[in-house]
Amino acid sequence: MGLLSEVLLLPLAPVRGSMWVLDQVVKEAESQYYDPSAIQAQLAALEKQLEAGEIDEETFDRMEDELLDRLEAGRSRQTGA
Repeated sequence: MGLLSEVLLLPLAPVRGSMWVLDQVVKEAESQYYDPSAIQAQLAALEKQLEAGEIDEETFDRMEDELLDRLEAGRSRQTGA
């Protein structure tokens, strides 16, 4: 039965391959999105923008909260919580 099912499912091979590639892309994107060093670099850049007067305090607070939430989410993903 295994050979028969493989023959019948052969037309779906490109779809399965595409799904695997998409899964790998999503995993890598999430890895980069939740990377603590990248988030810390963004926090440092954000602070420099505030000090240079490029953004106001309200914008800084909002963006800082988003980055800190991402950092916390990334750490909880790593611990599996």
